Amino acid sequence: MKVSIIVTTYNRPDALRKVIIALYHQTRLPDEILVADDGSGPETREVISEFQHHQAPALYHVRQEDQGFRLSMIRNKAVLKAKGEYLILLDGDCIPTRFFVADHLDLAEKGYFFQGKRALVTQKLADKFDFEDTTSFARLLCQVLSGRISNAHHIIRIPFFPCSRNKKMSGTRGCNMGFFKQDVEAVNGFNHEFSSWGREDSEFVARLFKYGLRRKEHPFRAICYHLWHRENKGTCLKKNEDLLKQALASDTWSCTKGLNDLK
Repeated sequence: MKVSIIVTTYNRPDALRKVIIALYHQTRLPDEILVADDGSGPETREVISEFQHHQAPALYHVRQEDQGFRLSMIRNKAVLKAKGEYLILLDGDCIPTRFFVADHLDLAEKGYFFQGKRALVTQKLADKFDFEDTTSFARLLCQVLSGRISNAHHIIRIPFFPCSRNKKMSGTRGCNMGFFKQDVEAVNGFNHEFSSWGREDSEFVARLFKYGLRRKEHPFRAICYHLWHRENKGTCLKKNEDLLKQALASDTWSCTKGLNDLK
């Protein structure tokens, strides 16, 4: 099964470089990497150019002009360009472990989307932390004990631990999520009505549930390390909350403004 990684980014070139390096060191390489860029400056283009000489996996830059927060739209543009049957969504400041893609694919299952987990890298460590740190359990444990990594239980990989299957909304995080492309297309992708941070991932998941999918998750596989950044508080959170409530109350699973607007 072909897999496409969609890496969302906005003006964090140093973090993006770390994420791309990690994706080129996977035990199972993705078939392609698409950087979904919501209007970053030229430094992001320069980072991507560093890696585009690699023959495999192919690396694409899917960019739109900076017109404010349009995360849903740039995600949808990357979805349309993606050739993979299975899509993995990853934030450009989340460094995946070397088993990340292999775990996602092993856990992929028809009728489900997969919600991945993250360990949090604190401000004191974020600038120095990179993919090499994720390969050493001793190094990770040292950082956990020093208080520089939280959500520490995720640093242990336990493949035989059972998955959970549910329809809960809590813990929805688009920074690490996997789904079949045909399911994304069925719900018309992400909702373009979101023009500020907050609840866009939950609204998407609400519609996946309406479509009939369930959520699958595993606490010890497909883990990424989320580098610290200042909290992005949305300016339209009330509007976004209302959009989520509408999705939860509706009988339909397709948003009005989504993938179809870009075709």
